[in-house]
Amino acid sequence: QVQLVESGGGLVQAGGSLRLSCAASGSIVRIIVMGWYRQAPGKQRALVATLISGGSTNYADSVKGRFTISRDNAKNTVYLQMNSLKPEDTAVYYCNSRAYESGSAYPNDYWGQGTQVTVSS
Repeated sequence: QVQLVESGGGLVQAGGSLRLSCAASGSIVRIIVMGWYRQAPGKQRALVATLISGGSTNYADSVKGRFTISRDNAKNTVYLQMNSLKPEDTAVYYCNSRAYESGSAYPNDYWGQGTQVTVSS
């Protein structure tokens, strides 16, 4: 089994900052990509940021220059530092991992339960 648990969400005023954390546990043997997605009420889930195992990062245009994705391999945790938050950043944020699991011949996508981020104006 593979489990991803997000934390760090909350209520913040526009211009403020939050850092989200996602702790991974279970039988992951090789991570291809880790990332963050978000879903606002009535909208589809959208990419926020991804981090490929080689170190490359990718960000949605709407968060470039404000958000930073990083990973601590020793703690098996991925982070999303969110600065200069805007009301339009309000959403449930989900951690994602595309990885090989022990005993599997192909990679799978794993998702956390999500953490709420609310930015007030």
